[in-house]
Amino acid sequence: MAAVRVLPFFLLLLLPSLSFSLSEYEALLKLKQSFTRADRLSSWLPDSSPCSAKWVGIICFNGTVTGLHLTGFDISGKIDIEALNALHGLRTISLVNNSFSGPIPDFHRVGALKSLLLTGNQFSGEIPKDFFAHITSLKKFWISYNQFNGTIPESVTQLSHLIELHLEHNHFSGPIPPMNIPTLKQLDLSNNKLEGEIPESLSIFSVDSFKGNEGLCGKPLDKVCMGDNKTNTNVPNQIPPEKKTNFVVVVVLGIAALVFIAFAFFTCKQRSEEEDNFGMLRREKVPDSVSVVEVHVPSSTSNRSNSRASETSRKGSSRKGSTHGKNGMSDLVMLNDDRGAFGLQDLMKAAAEVLGNGGLGSAYKAVMATGLSVVVKRLREMNRLQREGFDAEMRRFGRLRHRNILTPLAYHFRREEKLLVSEYIPKGSLLYVLHGDRGISHAELNWPIRLKIIQGMARGMGFLHTEFSSYELPHGNLKSSNVLLGDDYEPLLSDYGFHPLINTPNAVQSMFAYKSPEFVQYQEVSPKSDVYCLGIVILEILTGKFPSQYLSNGKGGIDVVQWVLTSMYERREDELIDPELLSYTNSRNQILQLLRIGAACTESNPEQRLDIREAIRKIEEVQI
Repeated sequence: MAAVRVLPFFLLLLLPSLSFSLSEYEALLKLKQSFTRADRLSSWLPDSSPCSAKWVGIICFNGTVTGLHLTGFDISGKIDIEALNALHGLRTISLVNNSFSGPIPDFHRVGALKSLLLTGNQFSGEIPKDFFAHITSLKKFWISYNQFNGTIPESVTQLSHLIELHLEHNHFSGPIPPMNIPTLKQLDLSNNKLEGEIPESLSIFSVDSFKGNEGLCGKPLDKVCMGDNKTNTNVPNQIPPEKKTNFVVVVVLGIAALVFIAFAFFTCKQRSEEEDNFGMLRREKVPDSVSVVEVHVPSSTSNRSNSRASETSRKGSSRKGSTHGKNGMSDLVMLNDDRGAFGLQDLMKAAAEVLGNGGLGSAYKAVMATGLSVVVKRLREMNRLQREGFDAEMRRFGRLRHRNILTPLAYHFRREEKLLVSEYIPKGSLLYVLHGDRGISHAELNWPIRLKIIQGMARGMGFLHTEFSSYELPHGNLKSSNVLLGDDYEPLLSDYGFHPLINTPNAVQSMFAYKSPEFVQYQEVSPKSDVYCLGIVILEILTGKFPSQYLSNGKGGIDVVQWVLTSMYERREDELIDPELLSYTNSRNQILQLLRIGAACTESNPEQRLDIREAIRKIEEVQI
């Protein structure tokens, strides 16, 4: 009898856990029931898998739900935290631009969240003091454009992995907690009711991070904190007369020292991390009076004449350029002779100048005796393929013919590094024209020209996605520095198709597609990562702003994606448009149409992002 009684009791012990052990699809359906306007989630159907059936707004990794991205669905209701807690793999929640209201839900009870994005709702009230103490895995926390009040909880200082903190446009009051978080790269506390001295650890952020808080003082603001926390913007008048002279001397000497240090620093460090982005901006034509720089490439087989190399190239032999010297090095392999044939010796004798140093290697301009100007890129870290595989990829590049694609002319193979030779495009890159020269060239970037550039880029991307349809990243490194502009502003895409040539760790460091949200959060890339890159360039062209996404250190530029998202939500789209575009008659509607396309291309959820064909179709529909 005892044994008979044990079994039912054992089952009773299990019943509570079994009753709350929901499958992922059951948990999501339970969550859906807590939403108003749940019809927006029509793909969330019973007896189907959220991952394999691709439920809208659901991000999966290896068959597990890892993200809930319901941006702009205009849904509301009381969020079912118990249902969310059943999603054990959940790492990101984005409910941006919806209609949720009331106190902040108990998201700190939901697993190990890394991103919690609640911007653009109607949440209100105070955030519990210990809210962040139970969610220390957070990397991104956005609650901007809500109605929160009270003080910023001091438990925020426990977020040791925090990268982005957006609390702007709320009603927070009181002092800013002393956040000393080394990982913090983005901070926005603007337009609240904060007061007191800005913690020294946050003084590295820009004035914009703190504007709209009349009670704040201290760096980086120009309000100096007094002993009683009152502020005074006219500090020199508060200095006793007898100390003014010494004060002025110290200030002058300090400024002189800073100028000297800055000059020495920038003289010695000519190629910094930002050269990946600004290398083309800084290039200058070398005056005749300055001696040229030799392109340092290993010498080819001795006694190999230029004429012989050129003749071999012209014959189109399958072995052209494949003769090896004593060190196993080959001459240039011609990929196409649209600009004539030349050999490695021709290149070595050319006058050259440094153009810049990017993530994939250094770039030089070389002018050969024939007058042909080429760009030589020394490509590092391209060791994924042996000579035969590398040659096959290069020849595939050489066969490409499209008005918006820069086809390489030749290459040189060595184990340590490779050279890729392309035609020199005098006008330079879109990055240089748009940001580097704010003179005549930039003024010429009117609305018809910018539309032409965007549509040409889209066509070039469509071509690459057809030619390299089997690649995870048909382009892989699209950014404004890799969009060259012809004399008629027809864009030419460069640095494409390198993904199969580069080992993954090096690709992560050097290719822009690896900045896409899906890689940052889930270490995944796909052709839609190229679409994200295209969207960034579209927003860059229309706003005229340099995207912070290009910078690896997170400092400088504008987060164009967040800026566009916020401005569109607040119906302040006009502030996004580069003022130089508005002078063109009746262009506003078309520009806004393209801005929305750019925003759709940069959607953080790749499943909700436009695919390349749809993006091209929408871009082509924009007409002047």
